[in-house]
Amino acid sequence: MPIHHLNGCAPVPLAHYLKALGILRLVAEQADPSARGWWEGEQFRLMTKLPRKDLESYFLESYDPTPIFNPWGGRSGYYDGQSEKSARSALTAIENSESSRLQRYRSAIEAIRTILSSSFDNKKPTDDDRSRLILSIRLALRGPSTAWMEAVTAVMNSENDIEIIQPALLGTGGNEGSGSYTSAYMAAIEACLIERRWDHALREALFGRTEQPWGIWDKSFGQFLPDGTASPWDLILAFEGACVVRSAISSRNNISTSRWLSSPFYVESNSYGYPSESRADEYALKNGKELPGRGEQWFPLWTQPTMFSELNQIFVEGRSNTKQGRATDGWSMVRAISTRGVKQGIHEFIRYGYFQRNNQATHFAVPLGRYRVPDQVNPKIFCLDDLDAWLPRLRRQALEKHAPARLRLVERRLSDALFAVAQHPDEPDRWQSVMLALADVEAVQVTGSGFKAGPVPRLRPEWVSAADNDTAEFRLGLACAMQATGFSQEGKAFDPIRRHWLPLKRGRYDTSGTGSHARLALAPELVLKGRNGIADALALFERRLVEATRRGKRLVPLVAARYTAAQPSDLASLVAGAVDIDRVMTLARAMMAIDHSLWAQRPHTPLRSTGNAYPDDAWLVIRLALLPWSPKTRQGSEIHIGTDPAIFRRLASGDAAGAVELALRRLEAGGIRTAVRVATAPPETARLWAAALAFPITRLTAATFLRRIDPSTASGEQL
Repeated sequence: MPIHHLNGCAPVPLAHYLKALGILRLVAEQADPSARGWWEGEQFRLMTKLPRKDLESYFLESYDPTPIFNPWGGRSGYYDGQSEKSARSALTAIENSESSRLQRYRSAIEAIRTILSSSFDNKKPTDDDRSRLILSIRLALRGPSTAWMEAVTAVMNSENDIEIIQPALLGTGGNEGSGSYTSAYMAAIEACLIERRWDHALREALFGRTEQPWGIWDKSFGQFLPDGTASPWDLILAFEGACVVRSAISSRNNISTSRWLSSPFYVESNSYGYPSESRADEYALKNGKELPGRGEQWFPLWTQPTMFSELNQIFVEGRSNTKQGRATDGWSMVRAISTRGVKQGIHEFIRYGYFQRNNQATHFAVPLGRYRVPDQVNPKIFCLDDLDAWLPRLRRQALEKHAPARLRLVERRLSDALFAVAQHPDEPDRWQSVMLALADVEAVQVTGSGFKAGPVPRLRPEWVSAADNDTAEFRLGLACAMQATGFSQEGKAFDPIRRHWLPLKRGRYDTSGTGSHARLALAPELVLKGRNGIADALALFERRLVEATRRGKRLVPLVAARYTAAQPSDLASLVAGAVDIDRVMTLARAMMAIDHSLWAQRPHTPLRSTGNAYPDDAWLVIRLALLPWSPKTRQGSEIHIGTDPAIFRRLASGDAAGAVELALRRLEAGGIRTAVRVATAPPETARLWAAALAFPITRLTAATFLRRIDPSTASGEQL
């Protein structure tokens, strides 16, 4: 069978995509039922028994157009008036034609005129009567006309009424602003099939650019081709393709979702995931008021030769599902594509948004990007399930009338990061971007904005492996985030440090007051501010020192979770100033949401650094003087080194020499003799040394440090 390269069809603009659907549909229904079509690169391929000459001849001589009409809208041609003049002229030309290929069109026009005469006195229906006219036409017509009716209208059944929904693909029931799609279509039928003035333009419509100029067509394509020119053949074939995108007769499930369920792969707008994003794309303005926008539609691209009956079934089903149910917006559509796909054979979706343009008079179908359907589901993508219930709450908070700009900004950054990671789940840096965005959201919430959405929910441990980019920043962030006062043998955490970042009570924000007077509870333990990494690390260690002193403890209660402790080479980079500590602490704030219980139950491969460097011996002295437990000698006896808060406070104030001197005294009192006698460092380095104490180490690492500064007392501690 010949394979035709239909280079006149492309995924962008929408008119050319619909043209591909229309060509496959018409050839399969009227000329060759065995025809198959598919996308190859940026062009459409058609396999049919018709040679190229016969394919062109079919459209020029035999093609039977689908009856398209909108007597419920403006410029339909069925009524008197100056605005109806051009449409009325094209409609009359079709009615008076004697061509057999227009018989179905003439029969549909006759049926509509009968309904208008008997029920509406040949007058344009009012808004109240429009639904009655549409239902009457749907009941009266059969055959190809039903394809158009199901593409341009959808019937939504509610408990007490029947509502007619007009899918966004065809504007408002076949109109776009002051223009009429049906009027342009009928004019194209008159020019191409009755007058035959455009035979020369068919070849370019099918096969792409030719050397023969086809002239100028002055009818608008509306939103299908907002920028550019086309021939009437392009318009005809595009509208034949639009008839494939039919809207099913649906029952209203609930008020919030009914308007997004009427058309294939049609969802509510999300102004995320594309470069020109703007919240204005989510709504339409009318008389200064924000009304619900027209949404967005995702059109499938497939690479396998597909019969029209198979393709039609894809559009009939026309919906995708996530674990939470049917996809209703752009984000849930991405989730459905990335976790389950939608239909076997579809390799990619192209996303179109129906956006208001031209001074709010019309809408354009704007391509927003492409999203591939994975060959197999990447297990990492299921990490996003943890956010499914929380994200809608956050979005509602961000869209509130008086929501501050900073909340909207961080919510938008998070959504963009989520769109990116859903398409590239194997890239750790994209997962880290999500983590950084989550931390930014909580940083806004703790100021009192958007906290009703709740904190970032508990995250599964797989987030760590997904985001691990083998950097010191990530490993140190994990070490800081997962520490607690202690852990049970089963790994249960006692008093994790997240309470120093968020005012939490049983996993929710601790608030005072109710309703609009609700406020986050204030507590002295909330010492992490999210502004400066060094300041936060210092504040964390200082707070734990204060709490330990109040309880009469002589050890700092900051213990590493299993397989998360800081490694010597990473600490060496940190105290040398070679680590971005701001990023470290931001990642730490996000990873504080990792579920400790699940972490303890999961087998782990420890995150390891390939470096073998060690921090300065002076810092090792300070680190060993401020441990959360007592190290042991080689013989197994404990070395009692009581914590002296003055060591940390001198170091945090920039006095490295004084801190080292005090630390040496504590170690000597425990029987540890070191070669270090004096040390000094600039104040900024001293503060960095103090901040590094907020990153816990294991007993084995402490034993290694002890062996470096005093081999005679070192032990063989185990993990």
